[in-house]
Amino acid sequence: MNRRVTIALGATALLYAASSAAVAQNASPTYQADPSVYKIIFEDQNFRVIAATYKAGQTDQSHSHPVPSIAYALNDCTLRTHAPDGKTRDIDVKTGIVNAVPMTPSHTTENTGPKDCQVIFVERK
Repeated sequence: MNRRVTIALGATALLYAASSAAVAQNASPTYQADPSVYKIIFEDQNFRVIAATYKAGQTDQSHSHPVPSIAYALNDCTLRTHAPDGKTRDIDVKTGIVNAVPMTPSHTTENTGPKDCQVIFVERK
């Protein structure tokens, strides 16, 4: 392969990677996108702790998780995430269970259960 083709392919790969990262961050983080659901309850230079309360039947505003986090369930409930492409995922939340939440692009979360759902998110800054 000649040098120009190699440089062109490398530049294309970099542009693709940069645009993919931009798409993953196209929505504001939880606490900025929907403060009616997500409230910062602790923050320092290392961590941010966010309390989420999804009212029964509520769908939050489109948001992202720009950094990995841990989610701790305060009660049993059922949530459904909605991706911009129409895909959904049901989440059966159980009291006291801790799950890792990866960086997640734009989506909404719907409480499909009959009662409020409470989750604590811990993010490392």
